Amino acid sequence: MGVDLKKFFEPKSVVVIGASAVPHKPGNDVIRNIVANGYAGKLYLVNPKGGEIMGMEVERSVKDLPEGIDLAIIILPASANPQAVRECAARGIKAIVLAAGGFSEVDEKGEELQEALIKAIRETGVRVIGPNTSGHTSTPHNFTSSFFPLGKIPRGNISYIAQTGNFATHTMRYIITGENFGVARVVGFGNKVDVDETEVLEYYADDPETKAIFIYLESFKRPKRFLEIAREVTRKKPIVLLKGGSTLEGARAAVAHTAAMAAEDRLIDGALRQAGIVRVYKYSHLFLAAKALACMPLPKGNRVSFSAPSGAMLVVMTDLCRQFWGLEVPEVEETTRRRLQEISPPYIRMRNPVDIWPSAYDHGIEFAYREGMEAVLQDPNIDAVVPILMITDDTGVPSLDFIVELAAKYPEKPIYVTFSAEKKHMEGAKAFLEPKGVPTFPLIEEPFEVLSILTRCRKAMNGL
Repeated sequence: MGVDLKKFFEPKSVVVIGASAVPHKPGNDVIRNIVANGYAGKLYLVNPKGGEIMGMEVERSVKDLPEGIDLAIIILPASANPQAVRECAARGIKAIVLAAGGFSEVDEKGEELQEALIKAIRETGVRVIGPNTSGHTSTPHNFTSSFFPLGKIPRGNISYIAQTGNFATHTMRYIITGENFGVARVVGFGNKVDVDETEVLEYYADDPETKAIFIYLESFKRPKRFLEIAREVTRKKPIVLLKGGSTLEGARAAVAHTAAMAAEDRLIDGALRQAGIVRVYKYSHLFLAAKALACMPLPKGNRVSFSAPSGAMLVVMTDLCRQFWGLEVPEVEETTRRRLQEISPPYIRMRNPVDIWPSAYDHGIEFAYREGMEAVLQDPNIDAVVPILMITDDTGVPSLDFIVELAAKYPEKPIYVTFSAEKKHMEGAKAFLEPKGVPTFPLIEEPFEVLSILTRCRKAMNGL
């Protein structure tokens, strides 16, 4: 199994079958992506017209290729896929990515075509990702098979398993342009007629490049084996999963999407929990929690301190922490409380959570947040800190170097930054902090939701 998947993630040679010279065609974009990511292996192109594409010679048929190329990316109409698989096998190509849709997710004719494809795979012994996939990515090998225009994909320590093409396409485009973290491996399965989520999870389990695994699935191909592997993996690496098709309507949509059938949701929920997999229900959590994990440690526990320039925020967030997010907002030690009192006027009694406005009014934004955050970061009762930053033209725009310095000084305690601020300053803070390893979140609830997810990951790693 490992050797087969190694050809997907570390191919020494690749062929694009259905290569195109026409800009914005999938057969052209995939070549541009491979080149943009600095792939160092040998790249072959196949198109019946021959000629040259982007300065590279194009072979007219698979038969003209040398023996034993590691990986083929087939971008041909669905009807041509079974024959193309057989032709690849005849040239000793053992790993194939099939991009075409038009199989069992469409109609009866597509189902028949998928059966013919499965027959070709079984008879030749090749390994296949897809069909109906938008590809996969392996940044440690500077490689992607995605045909969606992406350009250079940033390298990181987060890996994705997705029963949908969008993680290799427009969601990846959002992560590249809108967030500041990179990925290690990404696999979009499509109809997963061959390689499935269990095999990829097994590969990620032993992959030194993968620190955490995020999954979107609509169905489990081999649920028992998947859960067995997950139970081992979650002791070493967090697994976060979003399950599609958990309602009747969602299940119908899943059938139309990737020909998946949804199982009984409550049974799934219990099984995932037993395996240590943390289930999420928001699509955005697949990249917001990933962003937090990419640069900050897992919290050691669920005890949070947060500072806000509003009493109402303190009250509401405390309620939400306790009622919905499984987070504690504990009392701090007396030495911490005294320090918070020292930096604040005497008319307010300081505690956790921290009302930062009176101190900011007296001493300025930067002093108040810096001293307030350091006080609670030193406290043994606190596992993570969320500053809700007030940054406006009128109240002052502080230098945020102090947050980066505090993150470095207290590396075992995650700091997640959110805002009650002017939009332009929120964007400025994000652009400054995130490349320096401090994640930011535009909506006030988001860092707490992420903390809730990651404290559950910690519990799973501890076997609780």
